[in-house]
Amino acid sequence: MKAVNKHAKIITAATKVFAKKGFFNARISDIAKEAKVADGTIYLYFNNKIDILLSVFEEVIGSIIEQTRKLLEEEQDPGKKLEIFVMKHLTTMKKNKYLAEVLQIELRQTTKLIKDYRNTKFNEYIDIIAEIIIQGQKEGIFRKDILPNIAKRSIFGSLDEVSRVWNASLETNYSIEEAGCQMIKMYVSGILEPNNQR
Repeated sequence: MKAVNKHAKIITAATKVFAKKGFFNARISDIAKEAKVADGTIYLYFNNKIDILLSVFEEVIGSIIEQTRKLLEEEQDPGKKLEIFVMKHLTTMKKNKYLAEVLQIELRQTTKLIKDYRNTKFNEYIDIIAEIIIQGQKEGIFRKDILPNIAKRSIFGSLDEVSRVWNASLETNYSIEEAGCQMIKMYVSGILEPNNQR
């Protein structure tokens, strides 16, 4: 197996193990078993468990950022861009429940442990929301009294909660499209200038 493939396989396995067992309870041997590699192989690519967790954030979220930005490049309207972000996030989290679990729980529980890590990729990801809002404000579409940095965390927090509900197997009788449309109505209507209400 090529080195690149092994690295990716370990990242995927670690995401699943962290989601199921939690970062603190997960062992390197658990990750190795899930990845179907020897325990020692893990250390050829990562220094320790924290290094693996940071790589999940850096690489997996980095990939989501790249995909999201590519979709946004094809749209000019800020309102539509916000819709694209919402639907892309919900679709990704629905397809990868283990990643959703790691984002929702482990990022919070391990904050003290990885305090020197500034969540660069995570911040870059939610900054996309702020960028969309700022564009809309400049174009006179979104209200100027909305603070982008508060809005981005509010919107992401809502998306995070919907994903959590899905992963907890509760209230799952709605589709991604239904959930996305409901959230978009609340977000967009709440930040539109009165004369731009749709």
